Amino acid sequence: MSSLRTARILASGAALGLAGIAVFGAHAGWKPFWANWILWLLFMLTTGLGCLFIVGLEHVIGAKWSVPVRRVPERLSSLIILMTPVLLIALLSLRHLYPWAHSEMTDRILAGKAAWLNVPFFAIRVLVCLALWLLAYRIFVNGSLQQDQQKNFLFSIRARRLAPLFMAVVGITITVVAFDWISSLDPAWYSDIFGVYLFAGAFLAGLSATTLLLMYMMAKQRLPGVGPDHVFNLGGFMFAFTIFWGYIGFAQFLLMWYANLPEEVLWYKERLQGAWLFIILVTALLHFFVPFLILIPRDAKSNPRRLICVALCILLAHWLDLYWMIMPVWGGNPRCGFLELSFAIFFICLALLWIRRALSRGADMPVGDPFLNEGLEFRL
Repeated sequence: MSSLRTARILASGAALGLAGIAVFGAHAGWKPFWANWILWLLFMLTTGLGCLFIVGLEHVIGAKWSVPVRRVPERLSSLIILMTPVLLIALLSLRHLYPWAHSEMTDRILAGKAAWLNVPFFAIRVLVCLALWLLAYRIFVNGSLQQDQQKNFLFSIRARRLAPLFMAVVGITITVVAFDWISSLDPAWYSDIFGVYLFAGAFLAGLSATTLLLMYMMAKQRLPGVGPDHVFNLGGFMFAFTIFWGYIGFAQFLLMWYANLPEEVLWYKERLQGAWLFIILVTALLHFFVPFLILIPRDAKSNPRRLICVALCILLAHWLDLYWMIMPVWGGNPRCGFLELSFAIFFICLALLWIRRALSRGADMPVGDPFLNEGLEFRL
């Protein structure tokens, strides 16, 4: 299939999905429309942030092996730019989805959160987080592309100095996203480690997307010199953070189950009944048990087929996890109708079109990085 034909198919799919959103969204009402909007926004945004975190992490630890593959997460992190207008439009959802945005907080617990949960301050936090993400993208990704042309090693020094600060920024801003866009759907509920939980899912999603694109580029022979040892390290990261995600998710549930406080357990009670229980069990299977069991053998961590299987499972599980946290806001059972299908077609096709465009920007490797040759010579 030619590149132009692929682009036309994706563009047609995005247009079809957008038309479906307009038609079926008009009949479904504002609440399901905005719930699906927030779901896909957070899925794409957290995946992009996870990829940008990978880029920053490589600069923090000064890894040489990852230099040849760094352009892959750099390109995927541009999903943050794609989601910028989607994020700003999502501010219109506040009065439709979030109870604190359109009612007086008479409850004692909710009244104590009024200084944080109000529309003006919420919008300010969104703009500040967005500005920090775009600034980080400009520093790390645009700077890397400029280094390819200028062959200036000073970028590597500056990136390594700024990367630790960026690590802190990502941790804080993802926590803000978790509290603002997900937790405040039920404003009485809270979890001290909810931000860590979303970060773990975002980082795993970024690793999975990076692995999938890396496998694609290697199959197209666009990354000469990148071999099984580079792939093995990515597989090792996926294995390690699969365990981390499972630990954080179970720890959050166990502490709330043990304490049995009404304002905490009601959130879980709503999501552990009927079909919602089935969804979280499938999520646990795809997000933890399947990746964990597949990646235990050493050889599996560099096996392209197994890594593609695991990466697809994790991305699907990350979406299901967000679905499980967001969609009960409108009550009832999970829904999978034409509106949900239209949103899926639109956002997936749009993201693939965007990534296809990103693949044509700059060289496939950071050719201006002084450690590229050393990275290509990496062997375990």
